[in-house]
Amino acid sequence: MRRFLLLILALLTLPGMAVAQARPFTSDRIVVTVQGSGPDVILIPGLASTGEVWRRTADRLDDGHRVHIVSVRGFGDVPSGANTNGALVAPVASELRRYIAETRLDRPALIGHSMGGLVALRAAADAGRDRRGGTVGRVMVVDATPFFPSLISPGATVGDVEPIARIAYQALLFLGDEALRMQGSALGDQLGGASDSVFSAVGWQGGDRQVLAQGLYEVMTTDLRSRLPDITAPVTVVYGWSADDRSPRSQLDGLFQAGYRNLPRPARFERIEGAEHMVMIDQPGRFLAAVTRFLG
Repeated sequence: MRRFLLLILALLTLPGMAVAQARPFTSDRIVVTVQGSGPDVILIPGLASTGEVWRRTADRLDDGHRVHIVSVRGFGDVPSGANTNGALVAPVASELRRYIAETRLDRPALIGHSMGGLVALRAAADAGRDRRGGTVGRVMVVDATPFFPSLISPGATVGDVEPIARIAYQALLFLGDEALRMQGSALGDQLGGASDSVFSAVGWQGGDRQVLAQGLYEVMTTDLRSRLPDITAPVTVVYGWSADDRSPRSQLDGLFQAGYRNLPRPARFERIEGAEHMVMIDQPGRFLAAVTRFLG
């Protein structure tokens, strides 16, 4: 019997045995690629964008950080998987937390753009409420707010916006993103002038029509303001800004600050002059400087 046990032990410790190797993370909602080494940073793209929008940022960070670049299934050319059914933001946030837990990341920093900012906030709020999951170290939200319509009408509610969001959902679902983009100026009035942000020429990479429609609907109707008190991690908010008082972006300071007032600790705000919605692409130098301060 003793010889038999020793034989089993020897087999289990042979190089290449599956039991001695970590199982790779797989998900039917997100795809994650990793580069570099050091403290962990997770980059989450926005609506209709893949991880490619973070390429320049990731390549600058990977000298001193281990960078985890997320792509949401159904955006761009990434197969849609389970994202074709039901909700998007909450399940993707849940998968992100599972990734953090299963890969044993140590208090990673989350950087999320647009819809990715909603995902980051949701993941941080869930982590703050349930400490058994992966713990989030800090959060940077890029040109996103807990309730997007509040940037257009501070008193707006989900009930006010939902009928308009439903129109946008149906239009994208049945017309497709290219047709909807062509109607952007007309639909822009109904979207509160937000069509330029939604259909950014650089960031909008298309994808599965059902996933895009659901994502657009949730960007317009997700309200996380009541979840902000659950976030224990420090939050930094970065957004595009203009000194030209004729630009709507010159009026964003107070609107962003009001949107995050329910955080248990005050957020840090960094405006990037000369940037529109795709901050990291519009002003890469200034954005990277803000990220360096965030991670420092």
